[in-house]
Amino acid sequence: MTATGAPAGNMRGGSWPWFNLVMALLGSALVLFLLAPLAGLFVATSLSNLTQTAADEQVYRSILLTLTCALGATIVCTVTGVPLGYLLARKRFVGRTVLMALIDLPIIIPHSAAGIALLTVIGRRSWLGEVTGGLVGTAAGISVAMAFVSVPFLVNASHRAFAAVSPYQQRVARTLGASPMRVFFTIALPIAWRDVVGGMVLMWARGISEFGAVVIIAYHPMTTPTLVFQRFNDFGLSYARSVAALLILVCVAIFIVLRLVLRRRVTDRHDA
Repeated sequence: MTATGAPAGNMRGGSWPWFNLVMALLGSALVLFLLAPLAGLFVATSLSNLTQTAADEQVYRSILLTLTCALGATIVCTVTGVPLGYLLARKRFVGRTVLMALIDLPIIIPHSAAGIALLTVIGRRSWLGEVTGGLVGTAAGISVAMAFVSVPFLVNASHRAFAAVSPYQQRVARTLGASPMRVFFTIALPIAWRDVVGGMVLMWARGISEFGAVVIIAYHPMTTPTLVFQRFNDFGLSYARSVAALLILVCVAIFIVLRLVLRRRVTDRHDA
């Protein structure tokens, strides 16, 4: 017993070993559920198949197209999505709840339906299509489809990041004469940047994986998810499996590097 009469160590993880064991078992079941398909994919894919797939020019072009279109969509949406996240975190206005629900809508609706909806705006017979000549079947159209389904991850992450910034610091800066723009760039963004970048990475990753909306907007040129679907339909599982495995390896490598870079920057900032 402690001085307060509470059982000693009841605030520590070791005081309820059975509870921790149950939690660990339940969590392990989910981890196994996530790892099993990936492990099965790589076990069934030989190194020679991966090497041949990596040397396939069509696969190389599709991976490059997928990564660049998703990255372009992320960069463009950052210019508008981060300010929107800041506005949602700092302001209360009429229709705010409706706006937040609208932002989440692309996550909820089927992405094939999202592609059909996008066609009404960027298709050749739409008003925008008449001006631009149509974005269907172009890299720009692919980026638009990726942006539509993935931008909620960026906006929501930015919203949470700025909401965690203490408004007291910003009020003090305002009383000292700093403009709202200066407060944003010198106080709010430097504090929230890591979570904002995390939202950008999530948006990029979601764009890379998108299939339903993209395949309706542009079957050609093929992104890698579309190529996996095409090879599965035309040639069977073995031909699609190696392409899927290669894309997963590329994505894992990229995101490991990003995490290491972000962690190093945070460590350098703390050491400074």
